[in-house]
This record gives sequence, structure tokens and C-alpha cells, in this order.
Amino acid sequence: MIPFSKYPLKHLLINFSELYYEDYTIGMKGISVAHEDMIGLGVAGNFAHHLEQAGELKDFENVVTKEPDAPKGIFPFYLPRHESFLGLFPVEKETLTLPSYEANAQVEPEIAIHFKIQYDEDHKVVGLDAIAFTSFNDCTIRKEGAKKISEKKSWSNDSKGIGHKWIPIDRFSSGGIMDHYHLCSFVERDGILHTYGVDTPLIGYSYFYEKLVNWLIEKMNEQEDFGPLEDIAAHLKDCDYPHEALITIGATAYADFGEKNYLQNADEIYVIAYDARHSQGDLEPSDDKVILHQKVS
Repeated sequence: MIPFSKYPLKHLLINFSELYYEDYTIGMKGISVAHEDMIGLGVAGNFAHHLEQAGELKDFENVVTKEPDAPKGIFPFYLPRHESFLGLFPVEKETLTLPSYEANAQVEPEIAIHFKIQYDEDHKVVGLDAIAFTSFNDCTIRKEGAKKISEKKSWSNDSKGIGHKWIPIDRFSSGGIMDHYHLCSFVERDGILHTYGVDTPLIGYSYFYEKLVNWLIEKMNEQEDFGPLEDIAAHLKDCDYPHEALITIGATAYADFGEKNYLQNADEIYVIAYDARHSQGDLEPSDDKVILHQKVS
């Protein structure tokens, strides 16, 4: 066991495929950060122009938000022990398998955050504690006629991708480590590396930090089954009120290649979170960089 207290939190990078934790400042034991007892939720429309580029804005035409730049809602991509297709844990590190049918799949480059969920005695969500973050590929198929967002999100045990390590969150508010991070993404095809998503600072999310947490809590308690959205409180109940969540907080805007090209067999995907004070948005490894690398089949 490595005593975490020996290392400054802001410099501690953890590979949770090999290590487990109880508390970031005490030691390692317990459950893995990305595991099958967590509920998997995503945020739709938290970056300007993404929904328009993805051709999904019409799906939300009847969804009313409190502010013009507010996200449209949250959706499930994994429900622990659920009997539907959403009960299949879809997160992998190294591979992404396309559906057997013509699916028009696109990378959705995102940041995923591990949250601990707090409930009151009535099982209302009253708090979300941000623990760590990583890069994520919320790969999505552009499926005509899908009634719910979730129908486009999960089709196999490797329909999602997650970064090779996690970065502990010192504070999920302005002044913390996430102020300095950017997200970028690429697809390599036939030996040529193409920019897939626009290189973007994390503080460019429409809703971030406390504003995002407050909005997530509201939606987890109050979002109704309407249009492409689902009743998240009902899903929490069906999953026996999980105490942890893997929440992907929204896809960036696409670069030209990303907007115009769907994934193909043999493509290689890179979604990279990097500290812009020390690193560049490229494939060169560094201690403060999280690189998601998947091969498509």
C-alpha cells in the first residue's frame, strides 16, 4: 500500500486499472473508480455548437431550459443490474467495437468525473462530491428514429472509452487544478492524424464547477421522462440508489474532420486531457496528461 499522504494531491496521478482506494489522502483499498456498481450518466448540450454539428438539435426542440446556454438534460449510458441494454457495462480502455449495422458512429470527446452521491432520508440527491476526472469517449451512433438519447449510447461492452489514468480533483471550483486543463481529440486513419474535436479549455463548458453540480442535482431529482430525456430519479431507485456515479459532462465542438467523418474499422481514437501550463495538445506522454487511446474494429 502506498501512503497517499506522502504526496501532494495536485501532483498525484493514479492508474485505477491497477490501484484501488478508500480515500485519496489515506490509502488504497475498496472499489475501483470505474466499476460496475456506479451509475453512468451523461450531460447533453454543455458545449456551444456540439448538438448542431451532431445533427441532434431537433431532438431537443421541445425541451425548455432555464437559461439559453443551459445543457438540455442528462441521460443514462449505464444502469447497474438493469435488465435492458443499459445494464451492460460499456466502458473499455483500448478497443471500440462498432455496431454490426451501419451506425454512423462519432467520437464524443468529453471529460468524465467520478462523483460520490449523497442522499437525504427520502432518497433525494442532496450532494455530489467530485473525486477525480479523466478523458472519455462517449461514442454515439447517429440513429434515425431513436426516441431516447440512451438508445444511441450503448451497444456493446466496449462502446465507450476511458482514459488510462485519473487525476484527483483538489477542488471542483475556480482556483483548482481543472482551471488549467484542456481537452483535445484526434482520429488516426490510414496513417494520417486528423484533429477530431476542437482543443478547448475545460472552463469553456457552459455549466461547470458549482453551477454544474447544482444543475445535476436538480436534474437527478426532477427531470421527467419527456422527449429524448428520461426520469433519472426513477433510474436511481431501480438501481438501489447507487452511491457513486461516472458522469460525462458534455462533448466539445467538432473540428472539420470530426464533423464530416464517421468512425471506420482500423481507425485509432485519441482523447487527451492535458495541463496547458506544462504540456501540449498532442500524443506525447507526460505526467500531467491523460491519454485515451482506442482502436476501432
